[in-house]
Amino acid sequence: MSEEFEADIFPSGEYAVQIMDLSGANSAEPVETIRGFLTIEHANAFARRYVRDSVERCRAPSMDAKAVLDAWFAYGEDAEVLGAGDDAWVSRSELKDFADTPVSDPEERNWRILDPRLDEDEVEDEP
Repeated sequence: MSEEFEADIFPSGEYAVQIMDLSGANSAEPVETIRGFLTIEHANAFARRYVRDSVERCRAPSMDAKAVLDAWFAYGEDAEVLGAGDDAWVSRSELKDFADTPVSDPEERNWRILDPRLDEDEVEDEP
């Protein structure tokens, strides 16, 4: 996505994460766009954990790193941070490490705790 397009859609200080289905089931369109990230760090951490979780869901016992990557590219989900320009986390920077090393700390893949939509749900539930 071009920086000019991002700037038009996401004014300074607003960040979002697009989830992409790598299986092609949704064509090139994102599966969803998650808004409400107040900082680049929050959006980056969410995207990183989301992809880490997706890689782990594609991992089966006794798979080597290449097989994990093949499975992820065929069935996984990628995350793209919008509104952060060059400061955005990108999966290609850590994908090989994710495939090489199974996650040891479940917190590394817990994207749900960072989901800004949780805050919206809590506000709606308040009396």
